[in-house]
Amino acid sequence: ADFNARAFDRRTGPSQAMAFALRAVHSIATAAPAFRATARVARRAAAVQTRAMADEAGEEVSPVELVDVRVGKVLKAYKHPEADKLYIEEIDVGEAEPRQICSGLVPYMSAEEIEGQNVIVLANLKSRNLAGVPSHGMILCASDEAHENVELLVCPEGAAPGERVKFGSWDGEQSQPHTENQMKKKKTWEKVAPDLKTTADCVAAYKGLEMVTSAGPVKCKSLANALIG
Repeated sequence: ADFNARAFDRRTGPSQAMAFALRAVHSIATAAPAFRATARVARRAAAVQTRAMADEAGEEVSPVELVDVRVGKVLKAYKHPEADKLYIEEIDVGEAEPRQICSGLVPYMSAEEIEGQNVIVLANLKSRNLAGVPSHGMILCASDEAHENVELLVCPEGAAPGERVKFGSWDGEQSQPHTENQMKKKKTWEKVAPDLKTTADCVAAYKGLEMVTSAGPVKCKSLANALIG
């Protein structure tokens, strides 16, 4: 509103002064929603910029630092009642209750070979139903290129169920892992998986950085230079 000083001249009559005051109030009331809308737009723009900056900062972290790979103790393994190639495993990953995970390992090993093992679990995957059974996570294994031979990645004795494995030095710092939603949205696992392989000594590694626990490196039985997934 344009508040003209002449409007407040003492010679202005009461009715004219009242009319001016009403017009001023009306102008302010009319402008208020526009001011609020502008403020909302500014707040939204700031929020978008903040998220973009956070995403850009997050991209500086190696994707392997964002996966939650843990030691898991297989408490029980048995065949899926509705899927010939699937086992159902109950695995201690350091949580209040064991994780239930389905894995397609029936063609490669017996349930007895899985039960009792200290395996490697990709833990920050969303739960999904496999042939009607919820599966929350994935057991990591080594395999040849033809996928004819598959072996568990196994932790050394002394590695505690639930501890998060590292890549490189056990003494190195570790970033917070992505949430399950972030893993899906940003396709974090898809970025990591192609560079996971075993070394010539059958040690699991990411771009040459060995996968290690507090008790030592993670290995498979015999598959050297093999894929991991």
